[in-house]
Amino acid sequence: MCQLLAMNSSKPAALGFSFAGFAERGGRTDEHRDGWGIAYHSSSGCTLLTDHLAAIDSPLAAQVQQHPVKAKNIVAHIRKATQGRIAPENTHPFARELWGKTWSFAHNGDLKTWRAPANAHYRASGDTDSEQAFCHLLASLRTRFPAGEPARADLRTAIAEVATDIAAHGSFNFILSDGELLFAHCSTHLHYVIREYPFSVAQLIDCERSIDFRQHNHLDDRIAVIATHPLTQNEDWLAFAPGELKLFAGGTLLPANDRAQPGVYIQISY
Repeated sequence: MCQLLAMNSSKPAALGFSFAGFAERGGRTDEHRDGWGIAYHSSSGCTLLTDHLAAIDSPLAAQVQQHPVKAKNIVAHIRKATQGRIAPENTHPFARELWGKTWSFAHNGDLKTWRAPANAHYRASGDTDSEQAFCHLLASLRTRFPAGEPARADLRTAIAEVATDIAAHGSFNFILSDGELLFAHCSTHLHYVIREYPFSVAQLIDCERSIDFRQHNHLDDRIAVIATHPLTQNEDWLAFAPGELKLFAGGTLLPANDRAQPGVYIQISY
């Protein structure tokens, strides 16, 4: 199946180091050769780059590595097709608008027994179960909260409920971001690491490349990186529990009882 990579940061940051190892899994160290994509959320909106070529063969992927873009939220994906043709329209991440924000979504899994109910607001451009699930998820949120974006705790609860319903029909690992918040749901495999002071040296698993984060970050930088499987061999990656939905904001994993309102963030000091 596919693999996921995402970043949520306290400040705009580049995902170049992690993406370099992740891209190796797009045909060299793993079998995910059926396309790749990346979504950058910045103050000006969401920029989506996708390619149906394998990440290791894609000139666009090479450019992303050579000239990494900084953003607070980044969602990336490498694909091994289970449903849908190998085509640009079937390449993750997908993006749609809800409540005046652009949401991006990437999925790892296979929903063999699930069929999306028809809705009037969102339609899939391709023929993947992933895009249909994304459209259904946003349509469900729009129906549940017709007056606009709800409190963050209510939004989290709603996403968890829809995810649980869909995951009953197969594996539903996904990353979802509105440019401020980043939701990560695990059915089978998902891991995360928080990079913060005191920073250290990290070594990629998939290639001979390391980085000393102490040379690239400030004391108040805080970055959460989420991936299907750990990307480095000397960091403390933590595994999600199956069925778990985690929420990240400002580079921090938010507690399950977080009650902040939309757009309101809790300042955490270290």
